Amino acid sequence: MTKQLKIGVIGIPGKWSTETLADAIEAKTGYRLVIDMADCHLDLRTQSLFYQGVDLSTLDALIIKKISQTYSPSMLDRIELLRVPESKGVKIFSPPESIIRLVDRLSCTITLNQANIPMPETVITEDIEAAVDCVNDFKSTVFKPLFSTKARGMTIIDSDLSDKKIKAKISEFKKHNQMMYIQKKINLPGHDMGLVFLAGEYLGTYARVNQGDSWNTTIHSGGKYMNYQPSQEIIDMAKSAQEPFKLDYTTVDVAETDTGPIVFEVSAFGGFKGALEGIGINAAELYTDYVIQQLN
Repeated sequence: MTKQLKIGVIGIPGKWSTETLADAIEAKTGYRLVIDMADCHLDLRTQSLFYQGVDLSTLDALIIKKISQTYSPSMLDRIELLRVPESKGVKIFSPPESIIRLVDRLSCTITLNQANIPMPETVITEDIEAAVDCVNDFKSTVFKPLFSTKARGMTIIDSDLSDKKIKAKISEFKKHNQMMYIQKKINLPGHDMGLVFLAGEYLGTYARVNQGDSWNTTIHSGGKYMNYQPSQEIIDMAKSAQEPFKLDYTTVDVAETDTGPIVFEVSAFGGFKGALEGIGINAAELYTDYVIQQLN
């Protein structure tokens, strides 16, 4: 047991992934602190970020498992707060600068596009007429919020509707999403993949398998985890996709299509349950070992 290290977990108290990571850290260090960013306050007079009386700059490290229960622009503000303990020497896994580039879907997409990573055809616009043209061009589209996870808030709009009805559905989506992120809907082969990386090294792949008639395979929509062995081409592509972000732990969402594999996104936080249930990998323990190694 490495008792001298104090490592805090930023996450959602009571949630499985957060508590599993905190369990692993406590088992190896004897220290446990789960931090809900909603209950933190930053005092710039002393350059201190506090959680329930604990000055987080006195810790050896922080591991970011989750910033918020739901994705929203306020997540960016919470991440900014963490720059203060980081500036005072607290090691943060993954670094706030890396995560900021991922929680906004648009930022992630542009980075992947500039790295020449294959993705679904995508249009981003605030203009409703341009969005109507996009639906008619793509035939079937997925309108995605810039801040969301597990397909929440996504809307399918197909071109078999009249332009009037298409415009009405787009206008409804735009009420909550000023910048519209539009992707051509991909026909998935009943599953997609999560490729797991620790410090840039590939650990394994799980599949999310569709169990019903949902258009997506997310666990939120009833999908199930299974082990999967992707081709070396897919592993190499996923590795290239996560490299620009310099994350300590992440999963890369990949799908196989008729025209070849594509990347949907790189996760800002990376899930543990898919790795455990799909591959049999205790990612929380491996991540903890890695952090301790880096601190020592």
